[in-house]
Amino acid sequence: MQINHKVGAISLALTAALWPGLAAAQSADELMAMGNDSLKSEIGKRYDAGLALTRDAAAVSADNPRYLWASQAKAQCGIALGFLKSGTKDPVSIGKCDDAYNRMQLQPPPPPPPPPQVSACNRAPFIVFFDWNSDAVSVEAATTLDATVEMLRGCSFPMVKLDGYTDRSGSDGYNQGLSLRRSASIRNYLVSHGVPEASIATAGFGESNLRVPTEDGVRELQNRRVEITAQ
Repeated sequence: MQINHKVGAISLALTAALWPGLAAAQSADELMAMGNDSLKSEIGKRYDAGLALTRDAAAVSADNPRYLWASQAKAQCGIALGFLKSGTKDPVSIGKCDDAYNRMQLQPPPPPPPPPQVSACNRAPFIVFFDWNSDAVSVEAATTLDATVEMLRGCSFPMVKLDGYTDRSGSDGYNQGLSLRRSASIRNYLVSHGVPEASIATAGFGESNLRVPTEDGVRELQNRRVEITAQ
């Protein structure tokens, strides 16, 4: 008996080394202390539970390790039952059986929440560009404005702000007026497509706040614009 006890202790230590994270050593000790009939019943219960889970379509298809642990429980508990039929308590297979059985019952953590969806109502500011010395709405600008109108129809923004700008070709005074005319041109387009005029605020900033810094007198398309911000 002393020799068998030492062999069992060595086997349990070896199991813990070869089976990382084995948390069932104490539980396996309790199982080993049972009589053969009680032990067969406990191991059989674990075997049946592992077998049932490996046949559960939901567990098989789920992306979690419960199915793998159930397979381990079925295999190791089957080995332990084989030993028990010959009257032998095998501490290694009993320990693995019990550990896998305990692990297969753990529910996986819930998946992380999906990333927040970016609402189309946040797609602002829109920017439309102008030809040199012009406040006319180009074909390209109309495409952007039509998308703006669609966005405004589906959202509850109380105000739409239009900020007009110019490049640095021309005098400061002239460009200030041109930036205002560009804002007014965009306002008229939006109003003609159903945006309430009372919800639109226009402003002109001339040559200030350049998108592309340039020397005075330089024509730059990126600076000839109106920025549309829904608020």
